[in-house]
Amino acid sequence: MIDPTARVHASAELEADVTIGPRTSVWNRAVLRTGASLGADCIVGRDAFIDAGVRLGDRVKVQNGALIYHGVTVGNGVFVGPGAILTNDRYPRAVTATGELARGNDWTVSPIELCDGCSIGAGAVVVAGVTVGRFATVGAGAIVTRNVPDYALVAGNPARRLGWVCACGSRLSGSTGADAAPNPSPDAPIACKRCGRVFAFNPAAGSLMERPAPSTGVSA
Repeated sequence: MIDPTARVHASAELEADVTIGPRTSVWNRAVLRTGASLGADCIVGRDAFIDAGVRLGDRVKVQNGALIYHGVTVGNGVFVGPGAILTNDRYPRAVTATGELARGNDWTVSPIELCDGCSIGAGAVVVAGVTVGRFATVGAGAIVTRNVPDYALVAGNPARRLGWVCACGSRLSGSTGADAAPNPSPDAPIACKRCGRVFAFNPAAGSLMERPAPSTGVSA
């Protein structure tokens, strides 16, 4: 089902049972395979590939040439950069152990979940079976081989945590004003200089949690 307010370029390839939500745009030569579902206000760029059964939430941006394979679930407000690749097979082989061409029943899908608000940088690869947490950021060209906590900034090959980012995208700072440490103490103040949000490190979860902004003590 394609919502009447959606825009689909004439060169895009849509297989059967594709769902495209209100005001979503699908651009040149994008491919949407059987059962793919796009929410409202999404943008799927030129030459992007959305595999069978992939689910995109609302307000998702999939940039040019990104490849999102079967088994991936994308939350709301997610950014997938140009040329990013989201895989689905932990043990890829073209043939079986007996040398026959591998078919659908010869491998197991290892799902990927991109949680609300996260960003995947240009050319990054997210390996099958990984979850990228809420508002986390994966740097350009990173190879993500393990789960990424909420609000974490990761980069490199393999990707490692360099620090933390706010929901607004800015790097979070510690008490001295420098970038917050990758493994801060639970009582260390962590804040966003740009929008004023305040966070605390949760050791049990290995991620940040947003805290209420401190009161100014001034009543209206």
